[in-house]
Amino acid sequence: MTPTLSLVILCALVALVLASKTERAVPLPCDSGQYTTDGKCCEECPPGEGVAKKCGAKQTVCSQCLDSETFSDIYSHKDQCRPCTECTGLMRMETPCTDSNDAVCICDYNYFFHKVSAKCMPCTVCLVGMGVYSHCGNEHDTVCEECVEETYSERESSLDPCLPCTICDDEIEIELEECTPDSDSVCHNPLMPTYATTTSDMDLSPPSFTNFFPPGGSESPMPGGESTTSSAGSPRFLGHGLNENLIPIYCSILAAVVVGLVAYIVFKRWNSCKQNKQAANNRAATNNQMVTPEGEKLHSDSGISVDSQSLQEQQQQLQAQAEVQAQPLHSGTQEQIVVRVDGGPQLDTPPPGV
Repeated sequence: MTPTLSLVILCALVALVLASKTERAVPLPCDSGQYTTDGKCCEECPPGEGVAKKCGAKQTVCSQCLDSETFSDIYSHKDQCRPCTECTGLMRMETPCTDSNDAVCICDYNYFFHKVSAKCMPCTVCLVGMGVYSHCGNEHDTVCEECVEETYSERESSLDPCLPCTICDDEIEIELEECTPDSDSVCHNPLMPTYATTTSDMDLSPPSFTNFFPPGGSESPMPGGESTTSSAGSPRFLGHGLNENLIPIYCSILAAVVVGLVAYIVFKRWNSCKQNKQAANNRAATNNQMVTPEGEKLHSDSGISVDSQSLQEQQQQLQAQAEVQAQPLHSGTQEQIVVRVDGGPQLDTPPPGV
């Protein structure tokens, strides 16, 4: 190895050692720009967290922000969590508040934010004969345009554009009124009846009233201030058919009548069965009262029903025979004792002597 090469290697080693010492001498960058008393860089709280204790003798202490209540959207070593913005008055919330983002409020519907006055202002309503070219938004007002080239607008609105005019069919319709920027054209078919009904078995849709315009008339009034005009090749309808509303009513009445008749028949049958059962019970109770204890005993022993009147007659006959046997015979006179078998009273007068 030559002396020159050895000298170059030695110089390189010395330069390397000096460079490493220089790097250790340069301090690391501190984003917060603030240090603790012992020389450490103060840490910053990230978004979603705020400073609970500021950096000083000790390191920074961070705390979590409360969702929908407080937020922090920056890195900071000194800022706390800030309260969320509340949307009040004519403002509505477009984006809710989170722990790292504040709520975003915009003007309510049909209002826009006026930059000059810094307030929410009502959107402009396009007049009759003008339609909406650009709808109203939070950052700009409604943009209106005049209705031209066979278009019209017959009412004030902040939403509806200019509508195309109706084209009458020259072969079957007559144009009663021409289309203007503030009214549609009026077409009339002389052959079209004023009331149309469907005769096809497959078409079950209810009949509807067609729009009829007499000569010199303009439009038929509708509920709510609206009006309808006839379109090309087809009639306009004033409303739904009457049958569509009457059929459910008829069905309800018929169902109520049927249910009432069925209930009446069931009640009559039930009442009749109840009366028959009560009459049978009454007859059974009467028969039970007429049977004497002797008859009930014979009936229970032999199973044969005994008439109570026959038992009474037998008892009376036995009693009469016992009385005849007990009477003494008188001397010199023979008396005839007559005993009624049917249990009646005895005769007081004796029969004539023999």
